[in-house]
Amino acid sequence: MRGSATARTPAARRRAVRTAGALVSAGLLLPLLGAAPAAPPSTSSDEGLQGAFAAAAAEYRVPQSVLLGVSYLQSRWDAHGGAPSVTGGYGPMHLTDARTAVAGAPHHSEGDEDPRGDASRGVLKPKEFTAKMPKNSQLPARLKTLPRAAEVSGLSAERLRTDPAANVRGGAALLAAAQQKLGKPLSENPADWYGAIARFSGADDQATAATYANDVFAVIHDGQERTTDAGQHVALPAVSGLKPDAAQVRGMGLRKAPKGETECPSTVSCEWIPAPYEEFKDPNGNDDYGNHDLSDRPGSQSIDTIVIHDTEGRWEGVLNMVQDPTYVSWQYTLRSTDGHIAQHVKAKDVAWHAGNWYVNSKSIGLEHEGFLTAPDTWYTEAMYRSSARLVKYLSKKYDIPLDRQHIIGHDNVPGTLPSTIAGMHTDPGPYWDWQHYFTLMGKPFKRTAGPSGGLVTVAPVYSKNRPEYTGCVKPGEKCETHGSAAVRVHTEPRDDAPLIKDIGLRPGGGDSTTGVNDTGARLSTGQQYAVADRKGDWTAVWYLGQKAWFKNPKKQPTAVDASGLVVTPKGDAKEVPVYGRAYPEKEAYPAGVPVQPVTPLPYKLLAGQEYAIGDKVPGEYFYAPTFDTAPHKVVRGKDTYYEVQFGHRVAYVRAADVKVVRSGS
Repeated sequence: MRGSATARTPAARRRAVRTAGALVSAGLLLPLLGAAPAAPPSTSSDEGLQGAFAAAAAEYRVPQSVLLGVSYLQSRWDAHGGAPSVTGGYGPMHLTDARTAVAGAPHHSEGDEDPRGDASRGVLKPKEFTAKMPKNSQLPARLKTLPRAAEVSGLSAERLRTDPAANVRGGAALLAAAQQKLGKPLSENPADWYGAIARFSGADDQATAATYANDVFAVIHDGQERTTDAGQHVALPAVSGLKPDAAQVRGMGLRKAPKGETECPSTVSCEWIPAPYEEFKDPNGNDDYGNHDLSDRPGSQSIDTIVIHDTEGRWEGVLNMVQDPTYVSWQYTLRSTDGHIAQHVKAKDVAWHAGNWYVNSKSIGLEHEGFLTAPDTWYTEAMYRSSARLVKYLSKKYDIPLDRQHIIGHDNVPGTLPSTIAGMHTDPGPYWDWQHYFTLMGKPFKRTAGPSGGLVTVAPVYSKNRPEYTGCVKPGEKCETHGSAAVRVHTEPRDDAPLIKDIGLRPGGGDSTTGVNDTGARLSTGQQYAVADRKGDWTAVWYLGQKAWFKNPKKQPTAVDASGLVVTPKGDAKEVPVYGRAYPEKEAYPAGVPVQPVTPLPYKLLAGQEYAIGDKVPGEYFYAPTFDTAPHKVVRGKDTYYEVQFGHRVAYVRAADVKVVRSGS
């Protein structure tokens, strides 16, 4: 969905948090060793965050590798400047205080996109949902670890939110208290801490708690090293040979989450929370139904795309939305705190999530708890890892290539018609870390050819790539500086040159902007484009029918060389039409199925230009306008199309209009 500007900047959130009263927590963990220490041990400024982990581990007798491993899974050791995550989590240990969680916007609340994206039935008008914060006694344990950490450590909630070293101490106190509650010794052996780590996750079911603990031990086994968002170097040396007792989770009183008929890998925690397929009367008394369509994929149609979304809201509210039969749907939702997955729609069925019926008919939608306009409401490592495992599993099961023309963001889905382009949604946005995501899937973006390869793969270093964005809070107001996976393109090879114009977004010829929701002049990590020119530190690619320049210095490249297949206009054609969906020719439609117009978008693929291709796909239309599935049909034509990386969004060109050549030839 388009990112809501109602989510406040980190600075604004921090100001609000400082005035909030502390949350009184019920059911506190046992006091640690009888009393909390009166003052923190000294940690020199030279030691930084690494020293804070060492000091906290010694103070609370928690193995340092356990403390570092848990923190890495929570935040990759980033502090996010004291800003709360989507669930009200703070600091390197992601200690949660749900009362300060960022307010969410209704799902699909921005823009005028019809999530279903098909004219065969009326435009879906989603209801407005008001997310209400439940009473403290109703909050799950995973959403109130900060007040519990305050109780067992003796540190104030304010310090736990704003001081990274204190936050680490609070996390260590929670782990030690959990170990005590389980009746286990404060052992120096990390393998003895499996149950405490599982409890730290706050998960209320055995599978999620175990998966979380397994991930922490995977981090410990592999080791990690990185520079945090505050410039602190932190390292966790690899520790091999650990044999944790996974059976500890079974004695913790956690529920067994109903798996139902979930389609998930065994390496993630997954439960079945179905989206309803129900018939009802709309407000005008007409027959209607929702919130997805029954189908028989991949038998009826191939599944060739996975669409990554963010929720723009918190877990509980989003689950309420997907269980409303009058609303929209998607296949999976992923939880921020622990990476838990809920499946709502079978992969064989068509969910209404992408705003383009052709894409919906051929895709699976994944929603991730988070906000695109608030980068410091961060996507946790636990969620990234669960999502990466799920995508790898789906990729293998449905033969979906692991690349950026098949694993796309909602912001890469094209408008169906010229009139729908401006309303298309923009999540997960420029702050989703595509490089890290694909690295977790074993497919990092890297150089695969020399300078003559003819293509480039966009691959900036996320933490060092910090373009200016506006509109996170108010239109035109600067967002706080942050790492980004996106690169801007200009009309000339200089910083002050105008940005590339997108005539689809602005038919009147208006300029693209630095707005966080403006995709008109933006490349995204992993996308591939044909090289049009090079000049010094600048590279030009073909983009929206134009030569688009971006800064690509050798010392800090934002793209790397690649090669592959591209399309260019066939024969003497001066231009080729570009489409937002690959629909059949009119002659392919049987009686009773309305012909869907093959309407070009306002863009043109011009002679002399080249665009990287994904799949060659048949012209297809899934006719499904009724609750009764009997009249449903998949219409296939003789026309075939190539999916191309045409701008920030993908597009389609008729195979009959283009020729395929090797890039750089």
